[in-house]
Parts: sequence; structure tokens; C-alpha cells
Amino acid sequence: MNEQYSAMRSNVSMLGKLLGDTIKDALGENILERVEAIRKLSKSSRAGNDAHRKELLSTLQNLSNDELLPVARAFSQFLNLTNVAEQYHTISPKGEGANHPEMLTKVFERLKQQPQLTEASIREAIESLSLELVLTAHPTEITRRTLIHKLVEVNSCLKQLDHNDLSDYDRSQIMRRLRQLVAQAWHTDEIRKYRPSPIDEAKWGFAVVENSLWEGVPNFLRELNEQVEASFGVKLPVDFVPVQFTSWMGGDRDGNPNVTADITRHVLQLSRWKATDLFLRDIAVLVSELSMSECTPEVRELCGNPEALEPYREIMKNLRSQLMSTQAYLERRLKGERLPRPANLLISNDQLWDPLYTCYQSLQACGMSIIANGQLLDTLRRVKCFGVPLVRIDLRQESTRHTEALAEITRFLGLGDYESWSEADKQAFLIRELSSKRPLLPRQWEPSPDTREVLETCRVAAEVPKGSIAAYVISMAKVPSDVLAVHLLLKEAGIPFTLPVAPLFETLDDLNNANDVMSQLLNIDWYRGIIQGKQMVMIGYSDSAKDAGVMAASWAQYQAQDALIKTCEKAGITLTLFHGRGGSIGRGGAPAHAALLSQPPGSLKGGLRVTEQGEMIRFKYGLPEVTISSLSLYTGAILEANLLPPPEPKKEWCGIMDQLSADSCAMYRGYVRENKDFVPYFRSATPEQELGKLPLGSRPAKRRPSGGVESLRAIPWIFAWTQNRLMLPAWLGAGAALQKAMEAGHQDQLETMCRDWPFFSTRLGMLEMVFSKADLWLAEYYDQRLVEQPLWPLGKQLRDQLDSDIKAVLTIANDSHLMADQPWIAESIALRNVYTDPLNVLQAELLHRSRQQEARGEEADAHVEQALMVTIAGVAAGMRNTG
Repeated sequence: MNEQYSAMRSNVSMLGKLLGDTIKDALGENILERVEAIRKLSKSSRAGNDAHRKELLSTLQNLSNDELLPVARAFSQFLNLTNVAEQYHTISPKGEGANHPEMLTKVFERLKQQPQLTEASIREAIESLSLELVLTAHPTEITRRTLIHKLVEVNSCLKQLDHNDLSDYDRSQIMRRLRQLVAQAWHTDEIRKYRPSPIDEAKWGFAVVENSLWEGVPNFLRELNEQVEASFGVKLPVDFVPVQFTSWMGGDRDGNPNVTADITRHVLQLSRWKATDLFLRDIAVLVSELSMSECTPEVRELCGNPEALEPYREIMKNLRSQLMSTQAYLERRLKGERLPRPANLLISNDQLWDPLYTCYQSLQACGMSIIANGQLLDTLRRVKCFGVPLVRIDLRQESTRHTEALAEITRFLGLGDYESWSEADKQAFLIRELSSKRPLLPRQWEPSPDTREVLETCRVAAEVPKGSIAAYVISMAKVPSDVLAVHLLLKEAGIPFTLPVAPLFETLDDLNNANDVMSQLLNIDWYRGIIQGKQMVMIGYSDSAKDAGVMAASWAQYQAQDALIKTCEKAGITLTLFHGRGGSIGRGGAPAHAALLSQPPGSLKGGLRVTEQGEMIRFKYGLPEVTISSLSLYTGAILEANLLPPPEPKKEWCGIMDQLSADSCAMYRGYVRENKDFVPYFRSATPEQELGKLPLGSRPAKRRPSGGVESLRAIPWIFAWTQNRLMLPAWLGAGAALQKAMEAGHQDQLETMCRDWPFFSTRLGMLEMVFSKADLWLAEYYDQRLVEQPLWPLGKQLRDQLDSDIKAVLTIANDSHLMADQPWIAESIALRNVYTDPLNVLQAELLHRSRQQEARGEEADAHVEQALMVTIAGVAAGMRNTG
């Protein structure tokens, strides 16, 4: 075991030493000695030394205001560097191996050994693969972009050092570069001073494409093709690109007043501009490389010059001038200029694909396939994956905004108040208007700002080239009219094609009603005609867990998906389930492989569409090599889920899950909604109030500024509990329900479910991961330092509950300790705890000082405030999934 991780530990140790040298150079020996003493006490405290734990607490409590920030920054930077070493370990030849792209070969071999599968059926499953990853605005990505770039460079240095044949000179050069990078990181503010705008968020998304995905996706496809050929002896078609990226950055307006129609329009143009920029780089390489003269008549004709000595180059130069002209046009549009479209403006992928593919076919036909399958093939695949839009965007808006807009229209027209009509009357009105040839919107009419914004957003969808917008997502969808209303608003905006409209079911009640809503829609002839056999439905993980607790939410999600799959199958509709997962367990996060295999049978037939959120984007796609691993992992899991679907659960298992769901939801809501002490306890035991000061994303932390916990977004709700290490939303109710089931005599069935039903075993695995990140002594310390004594019994009750929950889960899983079957994750958590513990203790101390100053009416101390923000960022890095 230790040998497996020794290379990673050695890198952590080396980076830690470089950071120590940097701190000493910057702040002197005294601060370094203080940091080192704290680290040693933390390590000993983790190993069970109570005396050292007490000493750790008193040392951190007695830091002077001048020492607070350097100590907080030191441990925060330690964790950033540890995460880099860990990320590198997953792709290093000496690494833990599970994420290497060769895993696809293992998946293919495993599938070939299944007697019920033929090679033809496996190939068919590969050819129908569809994976769409939706990058959402990153309100949990704390780390600044400038710091991320430095950390990527550190990773690159670790890669260079990972060779046994390095000369002393080369090694010293790399080490010098590493020292520079660590020093640069130390002397850079890790916390943003200002909240990012939606445009900033979109640029961050484009940076992920440019720095990682642009190289990572073609490399993954090369890997996939080579392994399919090696395993099955067939070549996949050139246009087989089963991976697409979509973004919510600049399109997600749900509860974010900063995302307007103008912002969306700007982001779409910016995205197209970035695409021209990246394709120009590709074409420059092809102009340089494709100097051949032998070609097919098609290339000669496309070139337009029968005498051309280098026809491929001519075609590439033509493409280059077309890209430059498009870029210049978009640049002027971005500055707000109104100007006519140039004749050769690039608006569709075919304009890039057709000439490039003609050149590809010609090179193949002329015996130059080795050249065709180089840079040219990579560019063709980028056209299919990214294309002219670069990343498509989803529009997302809350259902009541559409209802209010329509009500305003019907009131103006004297038709009554749409908002107060029954659901049947709403549907009848909407179908009538959708079938009508005349427009509904009055010409001489001045709508309210909110309604104008809804209508203007629909106009953006109507005016941009087809393919720029992937879907319109309706959050808090509850009834069929919510979906029909969006179709009507898009029709009124003059959209010339059908845009997929996806209802998002996200509370417990909405998930339970999802199948009924979709059944009603599919029974409407007009609706069946417009969707052309395809339907997307989004399943909400975050808000359902916040509403009912993780156990009840996950069972409702499972049942909703299962019912929708069967309804759509019966109706002959291809269903794409869109999973709104977050990075953390409380928001539906789990290791991708386990999560996909635990879904209902048939859930991935229409492909996988899933959100990638916050800091998880960086951990899964921050480097080209990590991108290859992540895409390989998804591909393997989709194939296994489609070809070897999990079993249908037995009736008695469903009965037990119904009871677990009811019991866990009752306990969860009993605390969160009904216990009068809960909200005051939450506010004082976590940094929830202080999180509002952290400039995370462009979206406000609350849906309603004046609201309480119920109006808090799922992200800060989870984030706050992660910081104090109680991790409450990710387990509350689940373990207690399991204990109750065991007491009722169901232990044997629970053990069987854990062994034979992937859905249930994944739930327990996710609970184990949460428990291994939770920490009872730290959570208790937050209480002692921050919570008024009358509320202490509630904290103790919750910690006792967590303790007995851990025992219950270990009993059912037949494990002696947490994460027994996931040693890599256990190792990773243990490695970071030594650095995270001091940050947690320090954070509690800083919250204590900050709140006391506030209570006394004093002005906040800048040292304390800044150090507090750094501890929040550091704990987030230590926990690896914040919200």
C-alpha cells in the first residue's frame, strides 16, 4: 500500500519543502518555525496524541493578529500543492493506475467475456455512445484563475521530473522553475477581491477549453479509436465524436439578475470569437504541414486553381482568410458596432468540416493516410466536438418567470389573468396559441422590465445560428403548462427551429410528480408532433437533497428516472436524462463510475448529459491527461450500464427503500424545518453568514435576499456545513433510517441490497466518503468556540447521531473501517487532514474574533477578515468538494 503512494508522498514532501523555503525567504525563520511546529502538532494530534491536540488548539488560539494571515496562507498553499501532487499521481506512470486510459481496453475485454454479449452488440453500443458534459458557472471554485495557471505549471514540472534518466543539469533547471512557481503562488493573493461577472465566468470556461479540452478531447478520441481497433478489429468513422461540451456560463439566469439577454448575446459572440481564434491556430499548423501536391479531383476543384502546386495549402489559406474575416466581424460586434454580415461568415460547422474532410479523404485516397490521421484528423474532431460555437450554451430560467410574463400579456389583451387560471385552462390556452398562425404578442405594448427580459432572452435564442444554444432548461418545473409556456414564448420570438425544452424537477414533490407531468405532455398531439421523438428531462440533485435529505432525495430521483424511462419507451420517445449533479455528496456527487452504474436500467440509452460543477471541472478537466482519464471513465461506465444494466430492484427492496425514505425525510425535516434551535445553531456553528463576503460566483447566495435557510441556495448550504466538518446535509436522516430498519429486523435484507443492488451500495459508499471527511472533534470545537451554551445540546445530539450512523453503515457494509474498499480515497483524505485540521481550528478562532468585534460594534480587523477568507479557501481545497 505505502509503496503505491510513496511517489506521491515524496512529491508532497518536496513541494512542502519548497513552500517552506519560500516562506522563510519572505517572512523569516520565526514564521516558518511557527508553521512547522503547528504542522507537527497536527500530525501528532491526528495520530491520537491528546496532549498535542490541546497544544495545537492553544497555539492557534494565541496567534497574534500579525501571524494569522501567514499561518492561514501557509496551510492553504500546502493544500493547493498537495492537490497538485495528487492530481499528478492519477496520471503518472507510477500512479494508482485506476484512471489511466488503458482502462478502456479492460472494459472491452470484460464485456467480450460476457456470454450474453456479441462483439457486434458491443460495437453497436460503442457507435451509439453519447456524452454531453455541461460546465456550470463555478460558484464553488474559490481558486483564482491566475493561481490555477501556476498550479498547472507545477504539475508540468512534476511530469518532467518523473524520468529516471534526467541529467543533473536538467533536474536543477526544473527544480529552479518549481521554486519560482511556488514563490509566485505565495506572493499572489489567493482570494479574489471582486465577485466575477457572468462574462468572467464564461471566460473561465473558455480557458478550460483552450488549456485542456482542445488537446485532451482529440487525444482521448485517438485513444478510444486505437483501443476499439485493437479489441474488435474495426475502425470507427472519422465523424464519430461522441463527446460534446455545453456551458451554463452566461446562460443560467435562474436567480441570477446579472445574467441578462444582452449578457447571453455577448457570451455567445465571445464564444464564437474564441472558436475562430483556436481554429486559426490549427489551420496555421495545417498550412505549414500540408505541402503535398498529389490530390483527388475534388481537392483540385475545391482549391479553385487547377495549376496549384500545393492544393491543400491553398484550401487551408482560404479557410484561414474566412476565419480571420469572421473573427474581425465578431470583434466589431463585441464592441457594439452594427454592421452587415460578410458574405463568407462562418456560422455552421459544415463550412469548416466539408473542406477539411475533402482534404482528409484525398490524402487517404493518395496513400498518405499517416498524414491525414495527424493534425488534420485532430482538427476534424474538434470541429465535431466544439465547432463554430466552441461551447453551446443552455438557457435556464425559473418557471414562475414565464407564468408571470404570460399573465402580463393576457391581462394587457383583456383575456384575463393567466396566472390565476386552472392548469386545464392554461393548457387549453397554450395549445390554442401554439397551433395558431397569428402572433399573440401585441405590437404597441410596453412590458414590465421582468417580462421584457424573458421575451428578449427568447429573441436571443431565435436570432443566433442553430446549434449555438443546446436547450432551454426550466427550473422548478411543476406542471405541463410550465413546458408549453416556454414553447409558446419561443414561437412568439420567431424561432425557426424546435429548441429542446427540458423541465427540471428538483424538489421531492416535483420528482414524485415528474412522470405524471411528462405523461400528460406526451398525450398532447401538438406536443408529440413538435418534439420529433426526443425528450430531455433534467433531474435535480441539489435542491431535492436540501428539501428532503440525501436518502429520500436519491430514492425519489431513482423512481422518477425509472418511471420516465418506462413511459418514454412505451411512447416510442428517446429520453435523455440530464443529471444536475454537484461535486459534493449532498448535491448528488459520487465517483462517476459508481454513480452511473447505480442508476435505473436503461437510464443511459439516450446518452449521458451531466453537469460538471465548480472546482470539479478543474479536478476532472484541468489538464489534457486528466481529461483523457475522465472521459475514459465516463465512456467505460456508459458502456457497462447500457450493456450490463443493473438488476431491477426486488419488490421487497423497494418497500424497504420507501420506508427508509419516509423515515429519513421525517428526521431531516424534523431538524431543519421544525427544530426552533436549528437555524440559530446553523448560523453560529458554521461560517454561513461570512460566506456572503467571499466573492465566489456572479450569482447571489440567496434566491430571496430577506429569506432564511429555505431561501439559501443548495451550494452555500452544503458549503457552510463542509467548512465546520459536520457535513450535515450529506448524511442527516440517512443513517438513522438505516438503524430503524435494522431494529425492525431488516438487517439481512439491507446486507443483501448492499451486495446485489448497485443503487443501494453506491448510496452507502457515498455515506462512507462523507463520514471519512466529517470530524467529530473539530465540529465540537466549532461549537465550543462559536455557539452559545444553550444550543450546545443540539450540536451534541447531531454529533452523537453521526457517530451512531457511522456504526450502522459499517455494520450493513460489513466493513471494519470507513473506505475499506477505496484505499486511494482514504489515503488522499488522510494526507490532507494534517494540513486541513489547523485551518479548521484557525477558522473557528477567526470567526470567534470577528464576531466579537462585530458584537462590540468595532470595525472589522482587515488581518482577521483576510485570514478568515483564506481559511475558507484552504478548507475547501482540503475537502476537495465544497458545494
